Amino acid sequence: MTASTAPKDQDQQLQKLRELVKKIDYCMLTTLDDDGSLRSRPMSSNGEIEANGGLWFFTYGDSHKVVEAEHHQVNVSFSAPDRQSYVSLSGQAELVRDRSKMQELWKPELKAWFPKELDEPDIALLKVNVEKAEYWDAPAGWVAKTIGFVKAVTTGEKAKSGENVKLTLQ
Repeated sequence: MTASTAPKDQDQQLQKLRELVKKIDYCMLTTLDDDGSLRSRPMSSNGEIEANGGLWFFTYGDSHKVVEAEHHQVNVSFSAPDRQSYVSLSGQAELVRDRSKMQELWKPELKAWFPKELDEPDIALLKVNVEKAEYWDAPAGWVAKTIGFVKAVTTGEKAKSGENVKLTLQ
């Protein structure tokens, strides 16, 4: 299903997207390396996603992923197989060194990666300005999956995989 152009539908779909992302802490950030190969690494969004779908990640400003991210489009993918929820976001990334934004987004668990917290040398934010999003959300319970599978087998129809929505955000 592709997002409708009706604002109400898109607002509801964006809200659903935000709810899915908030429930999945870790994601994979994929960038394009200098040699043209794709590189993915796990990142934590700390359940933060802006109303417009924008994502923020704490990082070290001089890390290679920042160089890769700032020069090409990036993809951020979230996966929760236990809930049958999947999200893929793509857009442009930028390095942000706004101290007040870092204070706003800081959470104590980030100390595992940034021992000196906001006093960590070269600490920064990587903001992903999401342009396109897609999500898949299906019933997660084994009963719902089993009923869907049995129905598909007995009727000869393709099993329904749940909701699939594509959004253009910018």
